[in-house]
Amino acid sequence: MFEFIEGSIVEKTPAFIIIQCGGIAYYINTSLFTYSGLPKEENLRLYIHEVIREDSHTLYGFFTRIEREIFRQLISVSGIGANTARMILSSLTPNEVSEAIQDGNVAILQGIKGIGGKTAQRIIIDLKDKIGKAGNIDDLFITESNTIRNESLSALIALGFMRKHAEKIVGNLLTKQSGLSVEEVVKQALKLL
Repeated sequence: MFEFIEGSIVEKTPAFIIIQCGGIAYYINTSLFTYSGLPKEENLRLYIHEVIREDSHTLYGFFTRIEREIFRQLISVSGIGANTARMILSSLTPNEVSEAIQDGNVAILQGIKGIGGKTAQRIIIDLKDKIGKAGNIDDLFITESNTIRNESLSALIALGFMRKHAEKIVGNLLTKQSGLSVEEVVKQALKLL
């Protein structure tokens, strides 16, 4: 699995970008949100999600990790494929998608081409607890300034555990046993979750 591709832009359109990296050019599908956020310079970094099927290996690129995470959440919903998720992220910003899911706003999702009422409801039902409160999606990612507590929480959330439950367990573990490493906290939390 690729994390990101960094290289020079060979071709750029609202639907795809071709990036040359190390003598190889990659065709990467993008959303309009990513396209609109691309810098003017010729070099860039795109966060990648690869879809592997019997007949193809398709790359989807995102300007931010937040957009890629929402894309991954969307394709986890039954009936939502990669192209539909890309259409959603071309119609709405990642924050708007997150807010629509949290607010249960079927009308906003239904306004996207190819999304009917039942599909919009399924997205909301399946993702309401996974996406968390609007704005908390940033917490999924590890930064250098995170503490052991935050890194442990990020790992547990990435593994699919509910944020509130993971916070409680990690908080209790660190209160009882200070000086634990991130690995020790996650291992002990997995036993309790």
